[in-house]
Amino acid sequence: MEIPQIRMKTQYAQIQIQQTPGKQEISQPKAELTIKQPSADISIRTTPGKLDIDQTKAWEDMNLMHIFKRNKQFAQEGKQALMEGIARRVRQGNEWMRIENGGNPLASQAAQNAYDSMKSLGIKFIPSHFAVETNYQPANVDIQVQVNKPIIDANPQKVQHHYQPGRVETSLKQHADLEIDFVNITI
Repeated sequence: MEIPQIRMKTQYAQIQIQQTPGKQEISQPKAELTIKQPSADISIRTTPGKLDIDQTKAWEDMNLMHIFKRNKQFAQEGKQALMEGIARRVRQGNEWMRIENGGNPLASQAAQNAYDSMKSLGIKFIPSHFAVETNYQPANVDIQVQVNKPIIDANPQKVQHHYQPGRVETSLKQHADLEIDFVNITI
């Protein structure tokens, strides 16, 4: 027996795409930049230090003193020697007044007045320690600084942009096709 049969054969359509890529160029030129830095304004005020050295005592210890000071010292020593002499004479006169109490005032006073007193021995530093006096006032420094800001001048450059657009072309590479056949099949 023969049975009719339909046979279909299809072919799909195919699309063809051709692409040309776009090109883009971007460049940024450097900015024009000028910077000026003014110097800072500085003012310095100095009060100088002061050193006082007083060596009057050292000179006096070495017996090198001003004539007015020497005259004053001699006058003082003379006055003191006069007072000691008056006191010695009063004391010796009192001894003579009390001769009745015994003793020999003539011989003892003769021995006292005949010889000078013993000098003391010892090491003496000339001039004496710390005879030179110093007084120091340190210097004072006042510093004033006025900072000046930098002067910046910047001119940016425009961006350079070049663009070439891409292209896309489409076309039909293969058409769609449908074939239909009628065939009889024997069973």
